[in-house]
Parts: sequence; C-alpha cells; structure tokens
Amino acid sequence: QAQLVESGGGSVQAGGSLRLSCAASKFSYGTFDQYAMGWFRQVSGKEREAVAGITAADTTESIDSVKGRFTISRDNAKNTVYLQMNSLKPEDTAMYYCAAGWRLPSWYLLRPQEYSDWGQGTQVTVSS
Repeated sequence: QAQLVESGGGSVQAGGSLRLSCAASKFSYGTFDQYAMGWFRQVSGKEREAVAGITAADTTESIDSVKGRFTISRDNAKNTVYLQMNSLKPEDTAMYYCAAGWRLPSWYLLRPQEYSDWGQGTQVTVSS
C-alpha cells in the first residue's frame, strides 16, 4: 500500500485559511502521476464526506459547500497533493484525509469507495 502523509491541519478562526498537504510514496503499482488524489473529511460519529478530487490529468471536482473556497492541486515532481482552504467556516471542522486511486476518471473523484490508499488524517478545527 502507498504511504500517504497529511500535514497542515490546525486550529483557525472562521474566515481564516489553511493549506493541507499530502505527501505520497511507496506506491505498490504505478507512479504518483498516474493516480487520482482526493481529499475527504470526517466528523466523529458521521460518515466520511468527499471534499475534492483531482485526476492524473488535473481535472478537479469538489462538493458544492466548498466551491469558491477550497482548491485542490497537485505537484507531481514532489508527489504531493494540496488543499488550499480559504474562508473557513466552523462547519469545516473535521479530520481531513487524503486518498489515492489509480487512474480514476473524474466521475469517480468524489466516491470514497473508489480509492485504494488512505492517509492517517490531519485535524482541522475552525472556531467561530
């Protein structure tokens, strides 16, 4: 299994920004630039929710509640995917996970069941 390590979480006031990073390594099959990458979040006691995803060809998808505020991007030279989060709201508070899925098309980006490898998560807390 690939190793995915998230970083950049923390506590911030509403309206603030955070940039999450996910460094990927040790793929058992293929290379980072062949994988779609996704960001998901989960609040304790609730189901994991898709946030945004990016294909190997840089097509992106995101959920409506983060459109215009969050941006997903990738740097294949660094094997890293990012989630820039602006105008944060208390309802964005969650554990954020990155995930990798080999050659996923764009219509699968927001489906967690399509991803094969997951990180351990980084906590984001937004206070009002």
